[in-house]
Amino acid sequence: MNEIVDVYHRRADAFEAKVAAVKPEQWSDPSPCAQWTARDVVGHIVDMHAVMLSPIGRALSPAPSVKEDPLAAFRAARADVEALLADPVVAATECDTPAGRFTAARHVHEVISADLPLHGWDLAKATGQDATIDPEDVRLSWESVSALPPELIEQFRTPGAFGPGVEVFGPEVPVGSDATPQDRLLGMIGRDPNWQRP
Repeated sequence: MNEIVDVYHRRADAFEAKVAAVKPEQWSDPSPCAQWTARDVVGHIVDMHAVMLSPIGRALSPAPSVKEDPLAAFRAARADVEALLADPVVAATECDTPAGRFTAARHVHEVISADLPLHGWDLAKATGQDATIDPEDVRLSWESVSALPPELIEQFRTPGAFGPGVEVFGPEVPVGSDATPQDRLLGMIGRDPNWQRP
């Protein structure tokens, strides 16, 4: 449990730092996620924090919207998930998720915590920041993704398989045999490692 909390805190800190570094005029800039702006990336992360709370009967606390203040919106959503993780009873509550029955803490770890480094890359690329993902997060994500059965990966690549408008992975982007671990991971989940701001 402590490891789940520590990993989430570390990843949330890194994502929050990227949100804080976005210049006001950059929020409408395109991101590597097709159809998403930099603001949309943060909006997705905030929405997914709400998804973590829903199975235990909670919702996001009142806060500024991502449209009004992306940083405040993320900080509030983060605080709500941290409150979940800080309550041993709630964290250990089992809940049904699209991937199976997990404790609330594991659901956070497997979904939103794992998403933070990858969408941090999206936000960094969209806004001209350092897009290096922590090597430990690259390793953990690669181990998780490469262990998935092919049929589940195919489902992840199917738009709408987990709900309207939800696309977990994009089509795989081929990378060279000499690609870095980060680039191999990005290509596997459907990101172009060489994507550049227009």
